[in-house]
Amino acid sequence: MTTTPPPLTPPPFDPELAAALAVMGEMAPTTLTPETLALARAAEEAGMDGPFPLLTNEEMRRDGVFDVEERTVPGPEGAPEISLLICRPTRVQEPRPVIYHTHGGGMVLGNNRLGMEFTLDCAEEFGLVVVSVEYRRAPEHPHPAPVEDCYAGLLWTAQNAKEIGADPDRVILAGDSAGGGLAAALALMARDRRGPRPIGQLLSCPMLDDRNDTPSAHQMAGLGIWDRQANETGWSALLGEARGTADVSPYAAPARAEDLSGLPPAYIDCGSAETFRDEDVAYASRIWQAGGEAELHVWPGGFHAFDGLAPQAALSQDARAARLRWLHRLLGE
Repeated sequence: MTTTPPPLTPPPFDPELAAALAVMGEMAPTTLTPETLALARAAEEAGMDGPFPLLTNEEMRRDGVFDVEERTVPGPEGAPEISLLICRPTRVQEPRPVIYHTHGGGMVLGNNRLGMEFTLDCAEEFGLVVVSVEYRRAPEHPHPAPVEDCYAGLLWTAQNAKEIGADPDRVILAGDSAGGGLAAALALMARDRRGPRPIGQLLSCPMLDDRNDTPSAHQMAGLGIWDRQANETGWSALLGEARGTADVSPYAAPARAEDLSGLPPAYIDCGSAETFRDEDVAYASRIWQAGGEAELHVWPGGFHAFDGLAPQAALSQDARAARLRWLHRLLGE
């Protein structure tokens, strides 16, 4: 006899965030399909306003706080060069820690300016250098192209840190959503390849598990931002028919890693009302089980990327303040 599983009741959105989501309407769509991906990219290329601001160089300079430079550096062996967006604080002389930033966009959207507003807030607070990498996107460039581009940029950053006013021994990996997944993958790659030794990984609502089958993924289907269908679109673009099989590399989907020991301290956060909640909680728990260091925050009623979409909301302010406090402890400054 076949039994029907009980319906999964989603947790409620924070009232202030729910109101913001309603105001954004179609600017912040719930889902993404292979068919609507082309439309989303066309809007992106046309420079149409989306839900997240893409800062100009002038905006990133912040009235002289940062020097902004775009530099082309070698990519992975046999692959095209990559572009790095470099923001250096102008008011400090000694080499400073660097945030190595990997942008979000579900592996299929976005560029290295996405997510820079809060990253620069962090850099301004502590006088940090920011390097944001432009990586090739799926489906035109499936795994391992995106993560190998990011790793090539990380190697260049560590090897040329002094040239950009950075301290090669104090690199922090950071990213939101797909960028958070890439940052987690870079921590694994750097450990396994005996590469640069980051001092921390700041993973905001990271996209970690291609299986897309957690209770939160099912609960949030058709709700909020980046629902289960959108997640399937992103992972399928990156992995093709391998998605969900035993053949998926942990450098594509860090949740597949069997060993999470020996990683730099992690900060992981997510909303209670988002697709990635359960995989993010599980990743933090597995780091603890491996003897590692992780700080986990699950913000009640938060949808995916809520603090970027509604930065003035009280919950967003709390989330951003918590990340700054973690950076303060990590840097000892």
